[in-house]
Amino acid sequence: QDPTAAHYMFQDDPFLMPRNAANSRLFALSKESGRNAARYIIEHFPQYFDKTTSEPDIPCLMPQTLTPQTEGVSEEALKEHIYLRRVKESVNLFDQLVQAGTAVSLETTNSLLDLLCFCGEGESALEKEEEGQEGMEEEEGKAAEQKAAKRQLPRGSAPPGAGWREGNNAERIFKIMPERNAHSYCTMIRGMVKHGAPAKAYDMYIDLLNERHKADVHTFNALIAAVPQLKDKFLERWELAKVFLNHMAQQGVQPNLLTFNAVLKTLRRCGGVGRSMSLLVVKEMEALDIEPSLATYDHLLAVFYRGVHLASSGIISEVLDDVERRSFTAQDPDDALAGLQCCELKDIRLAYRLNRALETGDNWKFLDVEQQNTYWSKFFSLLCMLEHIDVVLQWYKEMSPSLFYPSVRNILDLLQALDTANHLDMLPSVWEADMKQLGFSRRPELLDELLALMSRDQHPQEVQLAFATCAEDIRAVHEQAGRDQAPVQWTGSTLGWVALLFCRAGRTQDAWPLMEHFQHINRIPSEQVLEEFLTCARQAKAPEEAIKLVKLAASLGLPSAQRLKSRTKEEFELSEEQK
Repeated sequence: QDPTAAHYMFQDDPFLMPRNAANSRLFALSKESGRNAARYIIEHFPQYFDKTTSEPDIPCLMPQTLTPQTEGVSEEALKEHIYLRRVKESVNLFDQLVQAGTAVSLETTNSLLDLLCFCGEGESALEKEEEGQEGMEEEEGKAAEQKAAKRQLPRGSAPPGAGWREGNNAERIFKIMPERNAHSYCTMIRGMVKHGAPAKAYDMYIDLLNERHKADVHTFNALIAAVPQLKDKFLERWELAKVFLNHMAQQGVQPNLLTFNAVLKTLRRCGGVGRSMSLLVVKEMEALDIEPSLATYDHLLAVFYRGVHLASSGIISEVLDDVERRSFTAQDPDDALAGLQCCELKDIRLAYRLNRALETGDNWKFLDVEQQNTYWSKFFSLLCMLEHIDVVLQWYKEMSPSLFYPSVRNILDLLQALDTANHLDMLPSVWEADMKQLGFSRRPELLDELLALMSRDQHPQEVQLAFATCAEDIRAVHEQAGRDQAPVQWTGSTLGWVALLFCRAGRTQDAWPLMEHFQHINRIPSEQVLEEFLTCARQAKAPEEAIKLVKLAASLGLPSAQRLKSRTKEEFELSEEQK
């Protein structure tokens, strides 16, 4: 892999190579939006793609028939509408069949319940697109109001109309069914859990038991996942989860991977009870010869490492022992690369092991672009904190920009690592190759940290000249504004550091305008800045600059004005007029 190249999704357009994480996210979303637009055109206007000229023909890339072909009111037409996921039309057809006295088979009615419980009270994506296209102009004003209202919703609250509505179509159809089987009850239970009605789902489960039906494994998985919404106390949650597990055993339902993941997910919200019981759940998995997925490990680590301050324990090491050896495939919607706690625990050894697990097989596919950037950002910050500077720079060279785009926090960590290793001579290259290229040249926190490190100590003249070049760029950032950009405001410390760097490089003519600028922004230069400017003027044999400095100190009412005056008389050959 070329470490200087961006993510492969950007390779087809070099002009759009992102410079930082924000641009990467924007470009990735834009590209996906283009794919969605192309998919919309090919699905809604298939008549323009009826001529197949490709060789060989690839049916999956051709437009699908998404409009119903069966006309009239019949069970066959209802089946076709259900297959095409047309929720409203399917409900209307079912009602017409019932009103006409036509018996609808149990299988078809269950299929309609499946559709309603999957989509909820809302519409399928296709129906929403079609309705939006028809009333686009009329609804512009309403849409703007709804968006404004949506932005004002509290975090975590559901938008109006979302969730399981009392007496909705699914409940109405379920009640009028002349015959119900286990599938009917299980579909309703899973739909209620999915759309935020766990109490109704539990009541429906009781009805299922009263009718002497048996639930399937997917229904039990949904009920176990809903336990935290049914009970408030930790122990009560675990007891209810055990009730469902015992019912599974009594009904002869074999648990699967998702069952145990649902139990562990519930234990994440059971406090100390979860920590005492989760390992028993994992042992039960082993006894049934069920291999854990990434979601299993993620839940397990969250049980032991979230909300408590624990040192590195053997649990995370045992998890990594297994993860390092396996190439995982997606089996659970919660599957994700577990173990970011390795970086949060500040353990570089565990972080390296997690990185090896990431490189095993296709495990890297469990991180999307944004998650990958977050992972590598945390990993790099840990390297800066705990590794030798040569190792840090080697990793940085291989990681950026092919694996991640450094954040402001990463650059600050890199600057601190260079300071710790006494490699401040590399600061100019960080400024040129990273801060400017990543678009961080206007970030005050980075500018302050960089200038503070460069101006803290004296360095060889070659290094000081390089520092002065950086200071010149930073001065330009404060004085020049690009299009639609205001110049960065000077602070007293920033102004003093830039002037100091110019002085140490012997650039007195560049330093003096900055000294005068202290008066314009009502700031006071530090004693160090004044003394070093006078020293620079002496080395340049420029008594005029020294006299102007004394006048500036006197006009600002500084206590050091008299000392500067004495130094000027002693160290410079002044004319009578200058004296």
